[in-house]
Amino acid sequence: MPKKKSGDEPIRKQNDPNVMGLHAAVLDQEITDTLEVNYMPYAMSVIVSRAIPEIDGFKPAHRKLLYTMYKMGLLSGGRTKSANIVGQTMRLNPHGDAAIYETMVRLSRGYQALLTPFVDSKGNFGKVYSRDMSYAASRYTEAKLAPICAELFRDIDSDTVDFVDNYDSTMLEPTLLPTTFPNVLVSANTGIAVGMASNICSFNLEEVCRTEMEFLSDPECDLTLTLLAPDFPTGGEVIYEPEALREIYETGRGSVKLRARWRFDKKENLIEVYEIPYTTTAEAIMDKVEELVKTGKLREISDMRDETDLSGLKLTIDLKRGTDPEKLMAKLFKATPLQDAFACNFNILIAGTPRVMGVREILSEWTAWRMESVRRRVFADLTKKKDRLHLLQGLGKILLDIDKAIRIIRETDEEREVVPNLMIGFGIDEIQAEFVAEIKLRNINKEYILKRLEDIDKLEAEIADLEDVLQNRRRIKTIIRRELENVIKKYAEPRRTQIVYPHEIVEAEEEPEADDYPVTVFFSRGGYLKKITPQSLRMSSEQKYKEGDGLLCSFEAKNSSELLVFTDRYQCYKTRLSDVPDTKASALGAFLPTLLKMDEGENALYICDPGDYAGSLLLLFENGKAARIALSGFETKTNRKKLTGAYSDKSPLVGFLPVFEEFEAAAYTSDGRCVVFSTALLAPKPTRNTQGVAALTLKRGRTATELRRLEDTSVRNASRYRVRSLPAAGALLKDEDREERQLSLLAGDDHA
Repeated sequence: MPKKKSGDEPIRKQNDPNVMGLHAAVLDQEITDTLEVNYMPYAMSVIVSRAIPEIDGFKPAHRKLLYTMYKMGLLSGGRTKSANIVGQTMRLNPHGDAAIYETMVRLSRGYQALLTPFVDSKGNFGKVYSRDMSYAASRYTEAKLAPICAELFRDIDSDTVDFVDNYDSTMLEPTLLPTTFPNVLVSANTGIAVGMASNICSFNLEEVCRTEMEFLSDPECDLTLTLLAPDFPTGGEVIYEPEALREIYETGRGSVKLRARWRFDKKENLIEVYEIPYTTTAEAIMDKVEELVKTGKLREISDMRDETDLSGLKLTIDLKRGTDPEKLMAKLFKATPLQDAFACNFNILIAGTPRVMGVREILSEWTAWRMESVRRRVFADLTKKKDRLHLLQGLGKILLDIDKAIRIIRETDEEREVVPNLMIGFGIDEIQAEFVAEIKLRNINKEYILKRLEDIDKLEAEIADLEDVLQNRRRIKTIIRRELENVIKKYAEPRRTQIVYPHEIVEAEEEPEADDYPVTVFFSRGGYLKKITPQSLRMSSEQKYKEGDGLLCSFEAKNSSELLVFTDRYQCYKTRLSDVPDTKASALGAFLPTLLKMDEGENALYICDPGDYAGSLLLLFENGKAARIALSGFETKTNRKKLTGAYSDKSPLVGFLPVFEEFEAAAYTSDGRCVVFSTALLAPKPTRNTQGVAALTLKRGRTATELRRLEDTSVRNASRYRVRSLPAAGALLKDEDREERQLSLLAGDDHA
């Protein structure tokens, strides 16, 4: 074994038992070295090549997709299957087809994520304002480039931008797209890199172009005069706050407040929300409203539903009678995503370096980049014209003696000697001689040559003009301004996001929330409800009832708890204990038919605190059938006051027990029998009006009379009446079981 150096680990053989099973040596490495060697290249790759947009307003994935579609001829041709586009894009973008297709979806007109969509789509591309409305697979949809893409590729073949090899060096792709307008401010863009992020809001195309035109004239111009506020594809309203906008324009950081647009239908007493903030979705709004309604913080809403269809977004809110729609919407704006904020972070790659810039600095960088692109285009055009002029000047020398040129060509023995002989005979260079040699025989006439020579003066004037453009920044700015005017003329659209001012906003009135404290609920057979606090109950626990009335059930709850009230009309009313006034034991309590505005002649039979709606209800009917209904069937997204068809109407209801965990129940019949069974024998059903299953075997003329928890009965010998399966006939009650129960009932009546 070789000697080890000082401070080194000993070298171990492959078959050393201490390292057997290991496939690589583990070396000590400083964490700073690991970060530098392994992590930093990855971080820079994500920042530069993936998440942060560049000055043309595109991320690499966007640029690769659009350039592929341009090379496929989809700017002027018809649509093709999205799957075809995705497959072709993989030549430039080595990511999976799903990621490429998601990029196309975001750029599409159907998805509505951009003010100026670049993909003209056909088929289901989903919607940016919906969380659950997903797009169809790429094999079902079709796409082509939108007309505005002509402004992205107008000069791409005139050396306006650099081209680099793709990932396998089989083709070239542009590093940037030579956009003729500041797309970086027109198209919304969001990206999360490593250690940094970018979040750029969109502005109206016409406003951006006019702001750039003003900036070309005066870099210190007031941007707020032409760039009014951000504009989003989902519409809505932006709350105009001058200081916040000025901060965004100068620093690139800040936030703008957005809110939904709505209208009130007085005839139907409902509100229709038809535009929502760009930062949220219809489902998020629905979920938040549902939560507020369930917790009792929104009592003005009777129902809310999503009625979005092919005509666009629509969320409908049904109002209770007497609700002020302005005040309700003010509350919704404050408590739900119907009003949200867009946090701006204008982080853009400039020459490979991420920089957070304000709007003024972005316009400055875009102007410099666009001026360089125009200069490169002019130079490429100038080079072509100079080359053309050079050829025509050689042709002009041939005009002096066309016969000599023909004689030289005719008398040359070898083809390769034609060009050198013409060069010697007329004193022209090789390029000019090649041009002359390629002229067709039919064009060797004075008319053709004279017409070509007439172009020399025109070319010389154009060359002089182009050279002047290259030397004159003002003329380059004029070209940019003319192109911006053309963009406005062809593609400008009105603002989608309306501007509202703070003085136009109705502020929500602060309403004190209901206190949440423990209470004890007492419900009588006559339909009276008492909600008593522990302090009041300690002072006086003797309950007062009307003559002939008595306690049906009692339980502990919270003041914010929801309450289900079942009636003899097969209906269920929902209310909150906070809506019931606190009372004392000496009072009769609230009469539920009056409190809940029940139908005439309708009476309350049973009440239940559903908690989180995770339990079930056990119902016993007069015909001996029992039904176990899941409480989730009574849960609603809005606080609907009344549910019809709360239970089966095939037979009168004689027993009602909430079930949150399994227990034993006792059912009684009119012929003095009792059946003790476990609630686990009955499976919960999702439908409220289920008729149930046979639980009691009844003789003709006999009926079920009562259902109680076993622990609340006077049954001593439960094993006598306990059954393992249903239906069951049960056993006759013994005197000791019946007598004690009767005494307890009489005592309860005396107490009342």
